[in-house]
Amino acid sequence: MKKVILVFAVLFGVMACKKDTVNKVEVTEARDVIEVEESEAVLVDAEHSMVVWKGFKPGKEHYGLIGISEGTISLKNGHIIGGSFKFDMNSISNTDMPKDDPYNEKLVRHLKSSDFFDARKYPVATFEITDINEEGGDLNIGGNLTIKETTKNINIPVAMVENNGVVTLKSEVFTVDRTDFDVRYGSGKFFDNLKDNLINDEFELSFEVKATKH
Repeated sequence: MKKVILVFAVLFGVMACKKDTVNKVEVTEARDVIEVEESEAVLVDAEHSMVVWKGFKPGKEHYGLIGISEGTISLKNGHIIGGSFKFDMNSISNTDMPKDDPYNEKLVRHLKSSDFFDARKYPVATFEITDINEEGGDLNIGGNLTIKETTKNINIPVAMVENNGVVTLKSEVFTVDRTDFDVRYGSGKFFDNLKDNLINDEFELSFEVKATKH
């Protein structure tokens, strides 16, 4: 199965109650996407890229992957200057349980339902780069993340390495508040007396994206 990035991330999972917040990204209004000129466009290798999601509820956690359908990284003089990615929301998978576990199928079906990401109605999520910030060896990428009908801008710390024509973008683990993208199921912000049915608004994401020069 194709696995991927972003995102952007999308993504995206059974989110839940967690004691600590890891690198929570600030969510702001959408910004203008970078218009790239005179660059080298490198296509993402979906088979060797992935986004990992991890979500929590009282006493439990689940994690898995989301696939990418396509993507492009724009380079100039060895530096990233733009890019965009599309995520296949129907590829959401859970990897903390065996595939033949009945609850695995139930969980994935629920994530794809209208309670969460409504993958039938919104089969694609997107991430489009709006800002590139390099300072002191640190690289941060800002971009518009669209989930369902909501687009917000987030900023992600990443590292980029090029080796033998393979460009790798790898993020640190970061957290996103799903309710910013109208994913409200089990959220204590919108529902009372959830008790053990409470699901944390914040979920963890990390990604590694590979693109090969041709």
